[in-house]
Amino acid sequence: MSVLEWYHARELPVQPVTPSRSSINVASTTYPTVSSVKELSSAPDTSLSIVTQPHITIKLLHEAKEAGISCVWMQPGSFDDESLQYAKKEFKAAVGGFEDNPGNGREGWCVLVDGDDAIFRAKEDKAGGKL
Repeated sequence: MSVLEWYHARELPVQPVTPSRSSINVASTTYPTVSSVKELSSAPDTSLSIVTQPHITIKLLHEAKEAGISCVWMQPGSFDDESLQYAKKEFKAAVGGFEDNPGNGREGWCVLVDGDDAIFRAKEDKAGGKL
């Protein structure tokens, strides 16, 4: 299962960002893409799930910060020390690596492994007035 398929299966709103395709199909749904984070229509209300190589991730993080995105989730293999430190410093919420809680996967936090738990915790926090 891909990260996009994970979001699709949970009926979460999603906008793929890729410069190489105009759309991506998942099951019977076609998702139009944007070629850059800067093109997202509601960046301040968007969280970014990153699935790129580390040298691309740092560029995406700078674009995301400039666009007003407040939360990022860097998937295993998508970040290095520089991008993880930048994300932790510059965003309201940044998930990646093994900090705080290593997640359930062997490579740190991963939406495919830890995403359902994260949704559950976020709903609890929101209900308890923490978000």
